[in-house]
Amino acid sequence: MRLWLQLHRIPLLMVLASLVFYGSFAYQLERSDFTKLLSLYAALFFLFYKLVETNTGNFNFLFWTGIVFRAVFIFSIPNLSQDFYRFLWDGRLLIQGINPYLFTPDSFASLGMTVPQGQELISGMGTLNASNYSNYPPVLQFCYAIAAFVAGNSILGAVIVLKGILIATDIGTLFFGKKLLEKLSLPKHYIFWFFLNPFIIIELTGNLHFEGVMVFFLVGALYFMAVKKWLWSAVFLGLSVTTKLIPLLFLPLLLPYFRSQFPSIRQALKQLSKYYLVVFLTVALLFVPFLSKAFIENFSATLSLYFISFEFNASVYYLIRWIGFETVGWNIIGTVGKILPLVVIVFLLYLSFFKKAKDLSRLLVLMLFGICFYYLLSTTVHPWYLTVPLVLSIFTRYRFLLVWSFMIVLSYSAYGTGGFQENLWLVALEYLVVMGVFIWEVFVKRIGSVSRDAIGR
Repeated sequence: MRLWLQLHRIPLLMVLASLVFYGSFAYQLERSDFTKLLSLYAALFFLFYKLVETNTGNFNFLFWTGIVFRAVFIFSIPNLSQDFYRFLWDGRLLIQGINPYLFTPDSFASLGMTVPQGQELISGMGTLNASNYSNYPPVLQFCYAIAAFVAGNSILGAVIVLKGILIATDIGTLFFGKKLLEKLSLPKHYIFWFFLNPFIIIELTGNLHFEGVMVFFLVGALYFMAVKKWLWSAVFLGLSVTTKLIPLLFLPLLLPYFRSQFPSIRQALKQLSKYYLVVFLTVALLFVPFLSKAFIENFSATLSLYFISFEFNASVYYLIRWIGFETVGWNIIGTVGKILPLVVIVFLLYLSFFKKAKDLSRLLVLMLFGICFYYLLSTTVHPWYLTVPLVLSIFTRYRFLLVWSFMIVLSYSAYGTGGFQENLWLVALEYLVVMGVFIWEVFVKRIGSVSRDAIGR
């Protein structure tokens, strides 16, 4: 034991230091204190990088380190996001037999109805959230209902249950991710660029963002695809879609991949049709309990807000917005927000037909580029949105998402003591650094590799 401690002294010291920083992050940090937030995050990121880099062969040590880091947050109330109050509201409505998609919290309260601690939840979630309909798909609603059922009227108890769910799905992502890395002949320790990343630990376990559940089902779908268990893959992809809708973006990319897996176009199309059918049946079955005309109207109206009303931490859109102010004199989000999604669809179709996914490795690269393009054109890019591209990146040779998972912390500078106000210089710095690393990895580094190969020949 003493010898083991001597041999692992430095990693253990890094773990202990990280625990102190995570503890401070979880229990002593105010979101408005950006200097402290950035300092803690930078220290944690440095320690995370060194831990993974110096312990690549010690899988169990890194796994249990990730579990211990998550355990620090178990009894903390999320301090970087108010969204969890809405999660608890929806869950408490559902266990009362009330469809959470049919009422806004404000309208529900105005009818003289409420849920346990309703006013506290409405105050906590904020005016914007309380005045809009829920847009959280069925898998999430079931998670929220589980928390409400198990914890009763305890807000902290419900938070603990939700954190338990997220930790369990992170472990599931590690399980499927490790197997997928082995299928792709990649080092299995790559999964820790996800599992030990402070971005993941803080945004998922710490602040209860359920991208972790979506990613679990997505990585599971990709693993089952790798071993050609098409039915399980389709079911898992359907579950991923009914957690968050974002995996719908990947459906067009599957056509050329399926073509590469079967001897004829006819067989490929037949299998792909079955695959799509199972995906959409899974989605439909989970949405059926909530379906009504009012649900469709409310759900679609809330989703549209993300394209034509909300603005946060955008890149290309902010440039377009500036041009709009300079040329027409007002914010053109209402028009641009409808056009940019169409541009994304065209790009995804371009990837499907002109940058064909000839194998799973290529498909993963195209999925990564596709979702990154979507976020570059989005009007709103909250930090936790990067969960999907980050996990996709570990199955490729690209690491610009690791850089982005660090730089995204700059977006929290918007939440100051004086209220919400984005610092566009910091937003520009975030995207300039990320795009610089992207260009270096995709173009400069590749050209250098080709040149070295040519010299070698």
